[in-house]
Amino acid sequence: MALIVHKYGGTSMGSTERIRNVAKRVAKWARAGYQMVVVPSAMSGETNRLLGLAKELAPSRTDTAYHRELDMLAATGEQASSALLAIALQAEGMQAVSYAGWQVPIRTDSAYTKARIDSIDDEKVRADLAAGRVVIVTGFQGVDEGGNITTLGRGGSDTSAVAVAAALKADECLIYTDVDGVYTTDPRIVPEARRLHSISFEEMLEMASLGSKVLQIRSVEFAGKYKVPLRVLSSFTPWDIPIDEESRSGTLITFEEDEKMEQAVVSGIAFNRDEAKISVLGVPDKPGIAFQILGAVADANIEVDMIIQNVSKDGRTDFSFTVHRNDFARTMDLLKDKVAPALGAQEVLGDAKICKVSIVGIGMRSHVGVASTMFRSLSEEGINIQMISTSEIKTSVVIDEKYMELAVRALHRAFDLDQA
Repeated sequence: MALIVHKYGGTSMGSTERIRNVAKRVAKWARAGYQMVVVPSAMSGETNRLLGLAKELAPSRTDTAYHRELDMLAATGEQASSALLAIALQAEGMQAVSYAGWQVPIRTDSAYTKARIDSIDDEKVRADLAAGRVVIVTGFQGVDEGGNITTLGRGGSDTSAVAVAAALKADECLIYTDVDGVYTTDPRIVPEARRLHSISFEEMLEMASLGSKVLQIRSVEFAGKYKVPLRVLSSFTPWDIPIDEESRSGTLITFEEDEKMEQAVVSGIAFNRDEAKISVLGVPDKPGIAFQILGAVADANIEVDMIIQNVSKDGRTDFSFTVHRNDFARTMDLLKDKVAPALGAQEVLGDAKICKVSIVGIGMRSHVGVASTMFRSLSEEGINIQMISTSEIKTSVVIDEKYMELAVRALHRAFDLDQA
């Protein structure tokens, strides 16, 4: 019997009617002979509601004791939705049992609100599956060595589902969400965007890291590490759609790089508005300068993305990099107050109105001229490129934010991504 893991997001669990539909869908799979494990998120809005209450009571707390209680609080959202789903399945005539992360147990480290999974004990789940039960495991949470409940941070239910699928060596992990798969780019910007039938893990990892919101990046990393086949599909299709049709729908994220995938030079276009560019001008061109700038930024727990150092002139050079827009003001203050004076830099400039646009595709490995097509397409639209970053299967550029949608549409056309 094939073992399948289903993951349902908060929108799918948003009301008793939707939970009932999830139960009907899961029951359909179980009756067809599949062993079923389900990982649900909290009902939509519930986690934000709970954390909002905590913020009302203690708006400025940041210590470990406070974060421990946040995890205790937030974990109840998934516990409620898991129990409700078990009840709905029982009402469908199915044997079903729900477990919190600490009951399985899903072992994590002790980094409250952003814990990482260390291991999963699958003994209890396997015993229930062997007895013919549908097993529901809370997403988003686990337990540390001290027995404290932990949560995995934003998108943690995706990561939980993939981790459970890996531990159980599931045949496939189906991520049900409010979109019907992975698209060549955001259909809200390019109406001609096309749903991909399949995409490689490498491409999906790049798309997730570059701003595609379909899957949380940690879940893709986990799937890649443990070779878990993933499928992204819509939870809004009718629950009674034939299983054969449902199991071929959405987008399969796979390790199989078949000939058809090789023909697609570029598979998708990702973009990210959440970046800001910072330039440190006129720094002495000598060994250790990059470390002095970026070391101070790293010590402040600020993540850096793209980095460029210009050619030296008269013994001085300019150093530019991008950070998340939320960290922009803090990074500027750090550089102006501490780093620039210590280095003898002439000036620190910042621009928060930029964006990053990227083309992604495993076909870029074996095709030349991909980057030049990208640059030509942008120049024809009068879009100036401020920074460039490349890897084996992606090319990213930083441009003015106001040109983002124009750039995405132009690149989608240039690489014929609207053609099946």
